[in-house]
Amino acid sequence: GVWRQTRALLFKNCLIKCRTKKSSVQEVLFPLFFLFWLILMSMMHPHRKYEEVATTDLGSLHPSVLVNFVIGYTPPTPVAREIMKKVAFDNFEDGLITEEYLSEEELEEASFLKPSNFVGVVFKDSMSYQLRFRDSIAMSSIYTESR
Repeated sequence: GVWRQTRALLFKNCLIKCRTKKSSVQEVLFPLFFLFWLILMSMMHPHRKYEEVATTDLGSLHPSVLVNFVIGYTPPTPVAREIMKKVAFDNFEDGLITEEYLSEEELEEASFLKPSNFVGVVFKDSMSYQLRFRDSIAMSSIYTESR
């Protein structure tokens, strides 16, 4: 029955392992070698812990700082428009200009043509975005964790 077939299969596998000792040893040692290598690499690049920053009151942002400040965003989806409308009108009644662009290429072109008070926002989805400054891209802090 089933017990005899299972025992025969187990015996067959033991014979194969005994006859192919080199591959059997490799099956055991390679994972151990890679585990050792992984531990060694993690010890060479330890996780950095940063000190806590004390809570300080930064004061209110005076609207005169953002006079003629331009925020360009892409893609022009309804969610992005709603978010940018909240940013522009709920927080700063005047002085903050929002412009929508159809693609990231248009946004990059506009950032080169506009003065230094231009910031681009690229919405990846309804919950994530990238800030694009004149010469760099600022990533969200969730991407700056340990390796």
